[in-house]
Amino acid sequence: MKRNGPLLTLLAGLALAAVLITVNLTVTARGGDDPDPAGFGAAPATSAPAESAPPAASPSAEASPAAVPAAKVNATWAGTVDGGGATIAISVTDGVAVAYLCDGKKAEVWLQGTAAAGKLSLTGKNGATLVGTFGGGKATGTVTAGGRKWTFTVKAVAKPSGLYRATATVRNAKVVGGWIVLPDGSQVGVVTVDDVPQPAPAINPATGAVTVDGAALTAEPVTGALTKN
Repeated sequence: MKRNGPLLTLLAGLALAAVLITVNLTVTARGGDDPDPAGFGAAPATSAPAESAPPAASPSAEASPAAVPAAKVNATWAGTVDGGGATIAISVTDGVAVAYLCDGKKAEVWLQGTAAAGKLSLTGKNGATLVGTFGGGKATGTVTAGGRKWTFTVKAVAKPSGLYRATATVRNAKVVGGWIVLPDGSQVGVVTVDDVPQPAPAINPATGAVTVDGAALTAEPVTGALTKN
């Protein structure tokens, strides 16, 4: 029995050591179920803070000013067409444009329309048209009438230069006259008597006085739309 004492003590120690090892392994396994929850080598995931709503836009202290309307055009351009052979004048009052092209003998055309945003757009009898542009003290464009075309680039002019017109009834005949007064004082125009054209007599630019077929008439500067082309 004395010899069995140390053996029993050794067996008891081994049994205790086995129990301690088993407990340690169990604790280690429970603590390492998810060693890298965010992925291999990745930083642990953190919850993103709640996103705050953007601040409401504050109303402007002052309402934005209303758009200023473009100023209406007031101008007169006059001169000869490219290549000569005819003269043109364009008179614009508050954006309303009237143009007159004539050769001083019998060919003429009246047109009217608009001048705005640097563009001219006018029409006349029998499909006549004028399209063009203006700016920098000049007007450029094309007149189409009676199967012909004229191109032009003419400069701005000031009174007494410009466009004049007279209408009247003389001895039961309808008279319509058109005159273009150029800066050098020269005049070009046509008068129709019952639709028969003839060269226009000169007017007095200061007063507009003119005599047609023995009748005294007054030619007025063209300002605004015509009642008839």
